[in-house]
Amino acid sequence: MKMGFTNLKLFTVFLLLSWLNLGLGHRPVGGEQPLSKINILSTTLALHPHASIAASPILLGFKGEDTEWVDVTLQAPNPSSDDWIGVFSPAKFNSSACYSEIDLKDQKPYICSAPIKYMFANTSNSDYTKNGKTTLRFQLINQRADFSFALFSGGLSNPQLVAVSNSVSFANPKAPLYPRLAIGKSWDEMTVTWTSGYNIDEAVPFVQWGPPDLIPKRAPAGTLTYTRKTLCGAPARTVGWRHPGFIHTSFLKDLWPNQLYMYRMGHILSNGSYVWSKTYSFKAPPSPGQDSLQRVIVFGDMGKAERDGSNEYSNYQPGSLNTTDQLIKDKENFDIVFHIGDLSYANGYLSQWDQFTSQVEPIASAVPYMVASGNHERDWPDTGSFYGKTDSGGECGVPAQTMYYVPAENRDKFWYKSDYGMFRFCIADSEHDWREGTEQYKFIENCLATADRQKQPWLIFAAHRVLGYSSDKWYGKEGSFEEPMGRESLQKLWQRYKVDIAFYGHVHNYERSCPIYQNQCVNSEKTHYSGTVNGTIHVVAGGGGSHLSEFSEVNTTWSLYKDHDFGFVKLTAFNRSSLLFEYKKSSDGNVYDFFTISRDYRDVLACVHDGCEPTTMAS
Repeated sequence: MKMGFTNLKLFTVFLLLSWLNLGLGHRPVGGEQPLSKINILSTTLALHPHASIAASPILLGFKGEDTEWVDVTLQAPNPSSDDWIGVFSPAKFNSSACYSEIDLKDQKPYICSAPIKYMFANTSNSDYTKNGKTTLRFQLINQRADFSFALFSGGLSNPQLVAVSNSVSFANPKAPLYPRLAIGKSWDEMTVTWTSGYNIDEAVPFVQWGPPDLIPKRAPAGTLTYTRKTLCGAPARTVGWRHPGFIHTSFLKDLWPNQLYMYRMGHILSNGSYVWSKTYSFKAPPSPGQDSLQRVIVFGDMGKAERDGSNEYSNYQPGSLNTTDQLIKDKENFDIVFHIGDLSYANGYLSQWDQFTSQVEPIASAVPYMVASGNHERDWPDTGSFYGKTDSGGECGVPAQTMYYVPAENRDKFWYKSDYGMFRFCIADSEHDWREGTEQYKFIENCLATADRQKQPWLIFAAHRVLGYSSDKWYGKEGSFEEPMGRESLQKLWQRYKVDIAFYGHVHNYERSCPIYQNQCVNSEKTHYSGTVNGTIHVVAGGGGSHLSEFSEVNTTWSLYKDHDFGFVKLTAFNRSSLLFEYKKSSDGNVYDFFTISRDYRDVLACVHDGCEPTTMAS
């Protein structure tokens, strides 16, 4: 038995070292996934006859709600400031059969799964350590299983289970929830992806949709899920595992430009009855080249946060809810969102993907929510990632590729093009090799080269990592002010095809460069560009919500505006000749940086350095 306990301790240390290695490739981490702080495998049983914990109400979602508040009342005979409450789902968490990446023959951990969230007992009552009594409020979302609350002493590093509550559940835990829209492979196709508890042998998924004044039609949906073995490592395959449910995607085709459509997700059960979601609406995209008002939101690295204050550790993701709430508040004033990587920061704790889709549901259910692959979605050693880091927590791209639709030919290669009215977006996957001669390089060139600049005058490149320019502290220490090998292959494409703006996340702040080529500003203007711009403006918009990144002390000549704060970018195309760029802070939604571009089609055709086709004397 002693040998088994030693093996368990070694295994725990190994997992902790693995989970905490969540670096950004070249840079240290400023905040871990909060659930990784819990040494859950070392939990010991310390049930106390005078300790109690109770949750109410016990049944949630009577009227179809997918979010509810629960009061948790507890009493502890030996209260301490280290006491904490874990929320577990499914409610029964003391499994006797635990999955492990290595063989634990002699002793099984008492608890094999991390909680979905946690809160310290004295969070809302400073007298808890004196009288051992308090009531905490938790916000729960429907996650396809019941819930229980457990009181622990010993802090996060040495948890001792003191008491377990009654179970709490939603009226229909399998309900279709959290729709996320995305543009399909053609401009007149919208995809609806959602999560439910119904596999195809239980119910047939579909979307009922149509203009509000016509009889709706139905579109079938495909169903995907993934298993523990689909993932690549711990904690995703171990304590972070939670069944993701079933992810359904339906394709709504032959849309009329700018038409309002109503939709709801449905499942036909085996007995012939129906289960319905709430009713939502969206406006179809404009046709390619349509000369109308078109508004785009761009940001990266948002993550999720809890409205009940749980799961907060080391100031992790303090801006996430501010960004989300500003976008919800202003959602009538934009048409499409590009979240360019580092979506949920689940980092292998798979319950957090539900939390994230719930958080952004008011946005993603109303406008296309287009995503890119970041290091915290994809990176894992020996899985084809360009970086051999463990940033994904063993997810290796599987949850992101399953939970979100993108119009890629192969979703494991998360690069794609998307046309929206007067915009052409070329979305790269910085977690795969982008250098000259690679498959992705050929895609990027084709995406840029095939843009019809008469119809799509505004050409946008985006990637998660900074493949262009950033004054980030760690890039500055390397002297490159970019991701290593970032722009060396791509800058010739940006210049040749006259890319207007290149967006990046990964660095958690905001920065805008001058129009630049080969490290040199090629235009002296700062806020109003007219005629031929001569180069590409590079923008870091990685302040969506995760811990902020520091700037280098070097004052780079090409950097026009920096902000060490949370925020997002809005592009407004008024017509083919006029574009407004705005940077807004998440805290107040106000504009803190802007520029305009005014030009005609002939300005796009004009020759710039390294951006002209060779000419001959042929006639």
